[in-house]
Parts: sequence; C-alpha cells; structure tokens
Amino acid sequence: MNQLSQKEALKLISTPDDATFELLVEAYRVRKKHKGNRIKLCAIVNAKSGKCSENCSFCAQSAHHQTHTPSYPLLSSAEIIAAAKAAEKNMQATCFSIVTSGKATKTEAEIEAIGTSLEAISRETQLNRCVSIGILTKAELLALKKKGLKRLHHNLETAKSFFDQICTTHTYEERLATIKAAKEIGLEVCCGGIFGLGESLEQRIELAFTLKELAVESVPINILNPIPGTPAAENYQPMSPLEVLRLIATYRLILPEADIGVFGGREKALGSLQPLMFLAGANVTLVGDYLTTQGQAPEKDLQMIKDLGLEIDR
Repeated sequence: MNQLSQKEALKLISTPDDATFELLVEAYRVRKKHKGNRIKLCAIVNAKSGKCSENCSFCAQSAHHQTHTPSYPLLSSAEIIAAAKAAEKNMQATCFSIVTSGKATKTEAEIEAIGTSLEAISRETQLNRCVSIGILTKAELLALKKKGLKRLHHNLETAKSFFDQICTTHTYEERLATIKAAKEIGLEVCCGGIFGLGESLEQRIELAFTLKELAVESVPINILNPIPGTPAAENYQPMSPLEVLRLIATYRLILPEADIGVFGGREKALGSLQPLMFLAGANVTLVGDYLTTQGQAPEKDLQMIKDLGLEIDR
C-alpha cells in the first residue's frame, strides 16, 4: 500500500461495521510484512503514584480529581529491580518501563535513583529499558541513557487541536520538546495516546500523522477506562469493539513500520474480540497490571498469543 494521505486515512477509519473485517485483513498483511509473526510484550511498574500536579481529564493520579488512588513516593531501586525481574521471568516481557506520576521527575535524587535501577536492570536482565517519568530535559535524558536507558515513553495523549480539552496545566509543545530531545540523543521513543475522550475521527488521524512526522518507533494505543471522579468519566461514551479495531488497523496502515501496541483499556473495550487486535495490526501489548487498574492475567495473554499461532519476540 502506498503512503496514505490524511483524507484517505479518514476514509479508512470511517469504514462501516459491515466492511470492517476487510480493513483488518489489509492491516494484517501490512503487519505481517513488517513485523512477521512475533508479538512484543511490555510490562510496567508504577514506581511513584498519585498527587500529580497536572489536571489531565482521564487520570486517576491527578491531585485535581477525587479518585482515592493510592499515593506513595518513589519505590526503592530494589523494589523496581524485583518488579523487572518478575516481568521477565513470569510474564515473558521484552520491555520494562519505570513509570512515575507528576509533570516531571522533581529532583536529582530521583533521577539518580532511577538511573541506579536502570543500571541493574541492564546488568541483570535482557529487558529493553524504558522510562515514563514526565517532561525531561536533554541533559536528564543523557544522564539516564548513560545508565542504560534505551527508550522513552512519553504519550502526546491526543491531537494538538484537542489537547486543551483534556489538559490545561501544561502545553502540547512541552510534550513535543521532550520527545524531540529524546530523538536527538538517539533514544527510541514510545509515544501514542488515549482514545475515547470525545475526540473526533479527524483528530485521531491528526495524532497519527503527528506521530509519523516525529518518526517514533512505537505507538501505544490506550482506550479510556473511565475512573469515577475524573472529568473524562462524566460524559463517557464507550467506543464499540469494531471502532477500536478500525482505529488499530488505520494506525497500522498509516505507520506500517512502527510497533503498534494496544495497552490500557483493551480488555473492557474489545471484550470477546480482544484477540482480533493482532489481526487488526497490533504487534505489541502490555502484560500485567496498568498504573491504577488491574490488567488481564498474564497467563491468559500468553495463551491468547499461542492460540493465534503467534510467537513472543524474545
């Protein structure tokens, strides 16, 4: 398939229900061509939770919302390293991300502690090392790269034209600056968004083309799992399973060479159609629990991949 225009991509994501499986077949062919038969598994640790200064409408960890989410400071390096080893041994994860709440990692001590964890994970596992710790400077990213960081996870969350509808405490440009800094120093970038926030189909396509322009290596697709107490839960309109599958397939066709992952909210949003996310073009998923919600049992994910005749990329 030739490179899609935004107009062509909008037509694909607007495919009617009764033609959706034709779209999935095309996305599957593109995934098979570029990614073969292998599925990558990611795992995370919620290394610092709650009390976030930002007001993202969907986030259970925002101090602006009443969600009763547990709050705790940065875990010890020993706890983070133990979580990484468990992810590799018990979940067959290939990538492990240290995730912290907050707009940015606040202190040099936190950066140093995360660096110590990265060094140990690099030394004691075969995992690809990732962090998702907010807005970072190039100097901070370089310091973490020297400690073994391979990939930065930093979602744009939604299209620029919709961003101020979900967050007003920081700007889209701040997020872009962190991504560009990571690319400039040779880090891989994992960057995607969360869908079902009220954005239009046009805005879903807008985000995809922004990610294409940034040349990110991996694109995580999250579907809103509404948390009581967050603004996003107040007017929640669930996406249908077929709508989610069209989103995945269209992203695969726009970004044929990128890793396309389906992460948060997949169990609730896709229901019995969850295995079809791989037919729709995904080649990555997250195993284990999410930040504040429980994920599907890893054994069930591993069995799902096996039943589809797919292999885990080690």
